[in-house]
Amino acid sequence: MDPEVTVMTKYYLGVDLAGTNIKAGLFADSFQTVKKVHRPTHEEQGADAVLNRIWSSCEDLMADAGVTSDDIAAAGFGIPGQMDIQKGISIFSPNFTDWQNVPVVQWFQNKLGKPVFIDNDVRVHLYGETTFGAGKGHQNVVLVAIGTGLGAAVMIDGHVLYGASNSVGEIGHMNMYRHGRPCACGSSGCLGRYVSARGIVKTMHDKLSEGQTSIVSQWVVQGEEMTTKLISKAVAQGDETATEVFKETGELLGFGLSNVINLYNPEELILGGGVSAAGEALFKDTRETIAHHSLQVAQNACKVSMAQLGDEAGMIGAAVYASRKLNRSM
Repeated sequence: MDPEVTVMTKYYLGVDLAGTNIKAGLFADSFQTVKKVHRPTHEEQGADAVLNRIWSSCEDLMADAGVTSDDIAAAGFGIPGQMDIQKGISIFSPNFTDWQNVPVVQWFQNKLGKPVFIDNDVRVHLYGETTFGAGKGHQNVVLVAIGTGLGAAVMIDGHVLYGASNSVGEIGHMNMYRHGRPCACGSSGCLGRYVSARGIVKTMHDKLSEGQTSIVSQWVVQGEEMTTKLISKAVAQGDETATEVFKETGELLGFGLSNVINLYNPEELILGGGVSAAGEALFKDTRETIAHHSLQVAQNACKVSMAQLGDEAGMIGAAVYASRKLNRSM
Protein backbone atom coordinates (compact mmCIF):
# COMPACT_ATOMS: atom_id res chain seq x y z
CA MET A 1 0.00 0.00 0.00
CA ASP A 2 1.15 3.51 -0.69
CA PRO A 3 2.11 5.45 2.41
CA GLU A 4 -0.44 8.03 3.44
CA VAL A 5 0.37 11.42 1.96
CA THR A 6 -0.29 14.46 4.13
CA VAL A 7 -1.25 17.53 2.14
CA MET A 8 -0.20 20.66 3.96
CA THR A 9 -2.56 23.62 3.72
CA LYS A 10 -0.95 26.81 2.50
CA TYR A 11 -2.35 30.13 3.64
CA TYR A 12 -2.52 33.62 2.19
CA LEU A 13 -2.44 36.92 4.03
CA GLY A 14 -4.63 39.65 2.58
CA VAL A 15 -4.40 43.23 3.81
CA ASP A 16 -6.68 46.13 2.87
CA LEU A 17 -5.11 49.39 4.03
CA ALA A 18 -7.31 52.47 4.26
CA GLY A 19 -6.99 55.89 5.83
CA THR A 20 -9.22 54.89 8.74
CA ASN A 21 -8.72 51.15 9.27
CA ILE A 22 -6.32 48.30 8.57
CA LYS A 23 -8.30 45.20 7.58
CA ALA A 24 -6.22 42.05 7.56
CA GLY A 25 -7.24 38.46 6.95
CA LEU A 26 -5.73 34.99 6.92
CA PHE A 27 -7.18 32.78 4.20
CA ALA A 28 -6.87 29.10 3.37
CA ASP A 29 -5.67 28.24 -0.13
CA SER A 30 -9.27 28.11 -1.40
CA PHE A 31 -9.84 31.55 0.18
CA GLN A 32 -12.05 30.60 3.11
CA THR A 33 -11.60 33.14 5.89
CA VAL A 34 -9.61 31.62 8.75
CA LYS A 35 -9.13 34.76 10.85
CA LYS A 36 -9.57 38.48 10.33
CA VAL A 37 -8.80 41.61 12.30
CA HIS A 38 -9.57 45.33 12.05
CA ARG A 39 -7.26 47.93 13.57
CA PRO A 40 -7.24 51.74 13.40
CA THR A 41 -4.70 52.94 10.84
CA HIS A 42 -3.57 56.12 12.66
CA GLU A 43 -2.13 57.37 9.39
CA GLU A 44 -1.15 60.64 11.08
CA GLN A 45 1.69 58.78 12.82
CA GLY A 46 3.54 58.22 9.53
CA ALA A 47 4.64 55.31 7.39
CA ASP A 48 6.83 53.41 9.86
CA ALA A 49 4.12 53.32 12.51
CA VAL A 50 1.50 52.15 9.99
CA LEU A 51 3.74 49.41 8.60
CA ASN A 52 4.48 48.14 12.10
CA ARG A 53 0.78 48.15 12.95
CA ILE A 54 0.04 46.10 9.82
CA TRP A 55 2.77 43.60 10.69
CA SER A 56 1.49 43.32 14.27
CA SER A 57 -1.96 42.52 12.85
CA CYS A 58 -0.50 39.80 10.60
CA GLU A 59 1.46 38.31 13.51
CA ASP A 60 -1.70 38.19 15.62
CA LEU A 61 -3.63 36.47 12.81
CA MET A 62 -0.98 33.78 12.44
CA ALA A 63 -0.64 33.27 16.18
CA ASP A 64 -4.40 32.98 16.69
CA ALA A 65 -4.62 30.40 13.88
CA GLY A 66 -1.60 28.46 15.08
CA VAL A 67 0.37 28.93 11.87
CA THR A 68 3.81 30.38 11.16
CA SER A 69 5.36 32.16 8.21
CA ASP A 70 6.40 28.72 6.93
CA ASP A 71 2.70 28.00 6.31
CA ILE A 72 2.18 31.19 4.29
CA ALA A 73 2.33 30.94 0.49
CA ALA A 74 2.25 34.69 -0.13
CA ALA A 75 0.80 37.98 1.09
CA GLY A 76 -1.16 40.58 -0.85
CA PHE A 77 -1.60 44.24 0.08
CA GLY A 78 -4.13 46.74 -1.21
CA ILE A 79 -2.79 50.27 -0.67
CA PRO A 80 -4.45 53.53 -1.69
CA GLY A 81 -2.74 55.94 -4.06
CA GLN A 82 -0.01 55.77 -6.67
CA MET A 83 2.50 52.93 -6.74
CA ASP A 84 5.20 51.16 -8.69
CA ILE A 85 3.88 47.61 -8.59
CA GLN A 86 6.96 46.10 -10.21
CA LYS A 87 9.33 47.65 -7.66
CA GLY A 88 6.90 47.13 -4.79
CA ILE A 89 6.90 50.79 -3.80
CA SER A 90 3.93 52.86 -2.65
CA ILE A 91 4.79 56.22 -4.21
CA PHE A 92 2.12 58.50 -2.77
CA SER A 93 -1.17 58.32 -0.94
CA PRO A 94 -3.14 61.57 -0.58
CA ASN A 95 -4.89 60.55 2.66
CA PHE A 96 -1.73 59.50 4.52
CA THR A 97 0.85 61.54 6.43
CA ASP A 98 4.56 61.26 5.52
CA TRP A 99 3.87 58.56 2.96
CA GLN A 100 6.16 58.87 -0.06
CA ASN A 101 8.12 56.12 -1.81
CA VAL A 102 7.42 53.55 0.90
CA PRO A 103 9.15 50.20 0.07
CA VAL A 104 6.20 48.08 1.19
CA VAL A 105 7.19 44.82 -0.54
CA GLN A 106 10.79 44.79 0.69
CA TRP A 107 9.73 45.78 4.22
CA PHE A 108 7.24 42.93 4.55
CA GLN A 109 9.33 40.34 2.74
CA ASN A 110 12.05 41.00 5.30
CA LYS A 111 9.53 40.32 8.06
CA LEU A 112 7.62 37.42 6.52
CA GLY A 113 10.25 35.71 4.42
CA LYS A 114 7.67 34.93 1.74
CA PRO A 115 6.56 36.60 -1.54
CA VAL A 116 4.67 39.85 -1.06
CA PHE A 117 2.66 41.68 -3.73
CA ILE A 118 1.06 45.12 -3.70
CA ASP A 119 -1.66 46.73 -5.76
CA ASN A 120 -4.02 49.65 -5.47
CA ASP A 121 -6.62 49.15 -2.73
CA VAL A 122 -9.59 49.53 -5.07
CA ARG A 123 -8.17 47.07 -7.58
CA VAL A 124 -7.93 44.40 -4.89
CA HIS A 125 -11.58 45.15 -4.04
CA LEU A 126 -12.33 44.53 -7.71
CA TYR A 127 -10.46 41.21 -7.61
CA GLY A 128 -12.57 40.21 -4.62
CA GLU A 129 -15.94 41.27 -6.04
CA THR A 130 -15.33 39.77 -9.50
CA THR A 131 -14.17 36.47 -7.98
CA PHE A 132 -16.77 36.03 -5.24
CA GLY A 133 -19.15 39.00 -5.20
CA ALA A 134 -21.29 41.35 -7.27
CA GLY A 135 -19.03 41.23 -10.33
CA LYS A 136 -18.77 37.44 -10.54
CA GLY A 137 -19.40 36.20 -14.06
CA HIS A 138 -19.07 39.65 -15.67
CA GLN A 139 -16.34 40.76 -18.07
CA ASN A 140 -16.81 44.55 -18.04
CA VAL A 141 -16.92 45.92 -14.52
CA VAL A 142 -16.11 49.19 -12.80
CA LEU A 143 -15.91 49.16 -9.01
CA VAL A 144 -16.13 52.51 -7.24
CA ALA A 145 -15.01 52.57 -3.62
CA ILE A 146 -16.20 55.46 -1.48
CA GLY A 147 -14.35 55.52 1.82
CA THR A 148 -11.88 57.94 3.38
CA GLY A 149 -11.16 58.87 -0.25
CA LEU A 150 -12.64 57.92 -3.61
CA GLY A 151 -11.21 55.51 -6.16
CA ALA A 152 -12.19 53.09 -8.88
CA ALA A 153 -10.89 49.99 -10.61
CA VAL A 154 -11.74 48.87 -14.13
CA MET A 155 -12.08 45.48 -15.83
CA ILE A 156 -12.63 45.47 -19.59
CA ASP A 157 -13.22 42.24 -21.54
CA GLY A 158 -12.06 40.26 -18.51
CA HIS A 159 -8.79 42.16 -18.08
CA VAL A 160 -8.10 44.47 -15.13
CA LEU A 161 -6.69 47.72 -16.51
CA TYR A 162 -3.51 49.29 -15.14
CA GLY A 163 -2.14 51.83 -17.62
CA ALA A 164 1.35 53.22 -18.16
CA SER A 165 1.81 54.16 -14.50
CA ASN A 166 -0.74 51.84 -12.82
CA SER A 167 -3.08 54.83 -12.56
CA VAL A 168 -6.24 53.66 -14.34
CA GLY A 169 -9.34 54.39 -12.28
CA GLU A 170 -8.28 57.48 -10.33
CA ILE A 171 -11.72 59.06 -10.60
CA GLY A 172 -11.22 60.67 -7.20
CA HIS A 173 -8.98 63.13 -9.02
CA MET A 174 -11.46 63.89 -11.78
CA ASN A 175 -11.67 67.68 -11.77
CA MET A 176 -15.20 68.87 -11.03
CA TYR A 177 -14.58 72.54 -10.14
CA ARG A 178 -11.93 74.85 -11.62
CA HIS A 179 -11.38 76.53 -8.27
CA GLY A 180 -12.67 74.02 -5.76
CA ARG A 181 -11.25 72.51 -2.61
CA PRO A 182 -7.48 71.98 -2.68
CA CYS A 183 -6.39 68.35 -3.02
CA ALA A 184 -3.23 66.67 -1.75
CA CYS A 185 -2.52 65.60 -5.34
CA GLY A 186 -1.66 69.25 -6.10
CA SER A 187 -4.82 70.07 -8.03
CA SER A 188 -8.12 71.48 -6.77
CA GLY A 189 -11.79 70.68 -7.17
CA CYS A 190 -11.16 66.91 -7.31
CA LEU A 191 -14.26 64.71 -7.05
CA GLY A 192 -12.85 62.83 -4.05
CA ARG A 193 -12.67 66.04 -2.03
CA TYR A 194 -16.47 66.09 -2.11
CA VAL A 195 -17.54 62.47 -2.56
CA SER A 196 -15.78 60.65 0.28
CA ALA A 197 -16.12 60.35 4.04
CA ARG A 198 -13.88 63.37 4.55
CA GLY A 199 -15.59 65.27 1.77
CA ILE A 200 -19.09 64.73 3.15
CA VAL A 201 -18.03 65.84 6.63
CA LYS A 202 -16.35 68.92 5.11
CA THR A 203 -19.56 69.79 3.25
CA MET A 204 -21.53 69.58 6.50
CA HIS A 205 -18.95 71.71 8.33
CA ASP A 206 -19.16 74.32 5.57
CA LYS A 207 -22.94 74.51 5.78
CA LEU A 208 -22.89 74.85 9.57
CA SER A 209 -20.24 77.58 9.38
CA GLU A 210 -22.47 79.43 6.91
CA GLY A 211 -25.24 79.52 9.54
CA GLN A 212 -27.38 76.52 8.61
CA THR A 213 -28.69 74.45 11.49
CA SER A 214 -28.71 70.70 12.00
CA ILE A 215 -29.36 68.15 14.71
CA VAL A 216 -25.83 66.98 13.95
CA SER A 217 -24.52 70.06 15.81
CA GLN A 218 -26.36 68.99 18.96
CA TRP A 219 -24.98 65.46 18.73
CA VAL A 220 -21.44 66.76 18.29
CA VAL A 221 -21.81 69.04 21.34
CA GLN A 222 -22.91 65.93 23.27
CA GLY A 223 -19.61 64.29 22.41
CA GLU A 224 -20.31 62.38 19.21
CA GLU A 225 -17.78 62.58 16.36
CA MET A 226 -19.03 64.06 13.14
CA THR A 227 -18.91 61.24 10.62
CA THR A 228 -20.76 60.18 7.50
CA LYS A 229 -22.62 57.67 9.65
CA LEU A 230 -23.80 60.46 11.98
CA ILE A 231 -24.91 62.58 9.03
CA SER A 232 -26.72 59.55 7.60
CA LYS A 233 -28.52 59.16 10.93
CA ALA A 234 -29.65 62.79 10.69
CA VAL A 235 -30.89 62.23 7.14
CA ALA A 236 -33.01 59.31 8.40
CA GLN A 237 -34.58 61.69 10.91
CA GLY A 238 -35.48 64.21 8.22
CA ASP A 239 -32.80 66.79 9.04
CA GLU A 240 -32.88 69.36 6.21
CA THR A 241 -29.20 70.29 6.21
CA ALA A 242 -28.01 66.69 6.34
CA THR A 243 -30.44 65.82 3.53
CA GLU A 244 -29.04 68.71 1.50
CA VAL A 245 -25.49 67.41 2.06
CA PHE A 246 -26.46 63.96 0.80
CA LYS A 247 -28.33 65.38 -2.19
CA GLU A 248 -25.36 67.51 -3.30
CA THR A 249 -22.94 64.64 -2.77
CA GLY A 250 -25.13 62.11 -4.57
CA GLU A 251 -25.65 64.40 -7.56
CA LEU A 252 -21.94 65.16 -7.87
CA LEU A 253 -21.15 61.45 -7.76
CA GLY A 254 -23.77 60.93 -10.46
CA PHE A 255 -22.00 63.37 -12.78
CA GLY A 256 -18.70 61.63 -12.14
CA LEU A 257 -20.18 58.18 -12.77
CA SER A 258 -21.90 59.38 -15.94
CA ASN A 259 -18.42 60.12 -17.27
CA VAL A 260 -17.25 56.68 -16.14
CA ILE A 261 -20.15 54.94 -17.92
CA ASN A 262 -19.54 56.94 -21.09
CA LEU A 263 -15.80 56.22 -21.05
CA TYR A 264 -15.68 52.55 -20.03
CA ASN A 265 -19.11 51.17 -21.07
CA PRO A 266 -19.35 48.68 -18.15
CA GLU A 267 -22.07 46.07 -17.80
CA GLU A 268 -21.76 46.27 -14.01
CA LEU A 269 -20.94 49.37 -11.97
CA ILE A 270 -20.39 48.35 -8.36
CA LEU A 271 -20.60 50.83 -5.48
CA GLY A 272 -18.59 49.85 -2.42
CA GLY A 273 -16.51 51.25 0.41
CA GLY A 274 -17.58 52.32 3.88
CA VAL A 275 -19.68 55.29 2.75
CA SER A 276 -21.81 53.00 0.56
CA ALA A 277 -23.52 51.88 3.79
CA ALA A 278 -25.56 55.10 3.47
CA GLY A 279 -27.48 53.30 0.71
CA GLU A 280 -30.29 54.86 -1.29
CA ALA A 281 -30.46 57.91 0.98
CA LEU A 282 -27.25 58.94 -0.78
CA PHE A 283 -27.45 57.07 -4.08
CA LYS A 284 -30.99 57.90 -5.23
CA ASP A 285 -29.72 61.27 -6.48
CA THR A 286 -26.74 59.51 -8.04
CA ARG A 287 -29.04 57.22 -10.02
CA GLU A 288 -31.23 60.12 -11.17
CA THR A 289 -28.20 62.08 -12.35
CA ILE A 290 -26.83 59.08 -14.25
CA ALA A 291 -30.22 58.61 -15.90
CA HIS A 292 -30.13 62.17 -17.27
CA HIS A 293 -26.44 62.61 -18.07
CA SER A 294 -24.96 59.35 -19.37
CA LEU A 295 -25.25 58.07 -22.93
CA GLN A 296 -28.52 56.18 -23.26
CA VAL A 297 -27.08 53.13 -25.02
CA ALA A 298 -24.23 52.78 -22.49
CA GLN A 299 -26.62 53.42 -19.59
CA ASN A 300 -29.03 50.72 -20.80
CA ALA A 301 -26.19 48.19 -20.82
CA CYS A 302 -25.04 49.08 -17.31
CA LYS A 303 -26.44 47.82 -14.03
CA VAL A 304 -25.57 49.86 -10.94
CA SER A 305 -25.31 47.53 -7.96
CA MET A 306 -23.94 47.41 -4.43
CA ALA A 307 -20.81 45.50 -3.46
CA GLN A 308 -21.60 42.16 -1.81
CA LEU A 309 -18.50 41.25 0.19
CA GLY A 310 -18.63 44.16 2.62
CA ASP A 311 -15.50 44.80 4.63
CA GLU A 312 -13.94 41.51 3.46
CA ALA A 313 -13.75 42.51 -0.21
CA GLY A 314 -10.30 44.09 -0.03
CA MET A 315 -8.82 41.39 2.20
CA ILE A 316 -10.08 38.52 0.05
CA GLY A 317 -9.18 40.38 -3.12
CA ALA A 318 -5.64 40.98 -1.89
CA ALA A 319 -5.28 37.26 -1.15
CA VAL A 320 -6.69 36.33 -4.58
CA TYR A 321 -4.32 38.80 -6.22
CA ALA A 322 -1.32 37.40 -4.31
CA SER A 323 -2.26 33.87 -5.37
CA ARG A 324 -2.50 34.84 -9.03
CA LYS A 325 0.79 36.75 -8.97
CA LEU A 326 2.53 33.89 -7.19
CA ASN A 327 1.28 31.27 -9.64
CA ARG A 328 2.34 33.37 -12.61
CA SER A 329 5.84 33.75 -11.17
CA MET A 330 6.29 30.05 -10.40
